[in-house]
Amino acid sequence: MECLECGEKILGRSDKKFCDDNCRNAFNNKQNKDSTNLMRNVNNKLRRNYRILSEINKEGKTKFPKSKLDGLGFDFNYFTNIKIYKNGSEYKFIYDQGYKILEDDFVLIVKN
Repeated sequence: MECLECGEKILGRSDKKFCDDNCRNAFNNKQNKDSTNLMRNVNNKLRRNYRILSEINKEGKTKFPKSKLDGLGFDFNYFTNIKIYKNGSEYKFIYDQGYKILEDDFVLIVKN
């Protein structure tokens, strides 16, 4: 049997596919390369949004100017889920930190 990455002969178990961990990692990194950059960029935006909300919302519920969120680099296009409550209020969440856009350029930030 030959290593799927480098082509060298593999010693050991009969079901082994790679000669060592370096070849296994290199092979898997090549396989996942196309989606990795997109996923990395999305995850970075989600992480930044979460960090911004967490730093602002220390009390569990905070009213904050939307323009200041924009200034901190918050991207309103990236969130993990939307929750609509019985009263019709729609909150967008980044994991357990959520926000609702209010009138007068304010955002209500809550922790679920």
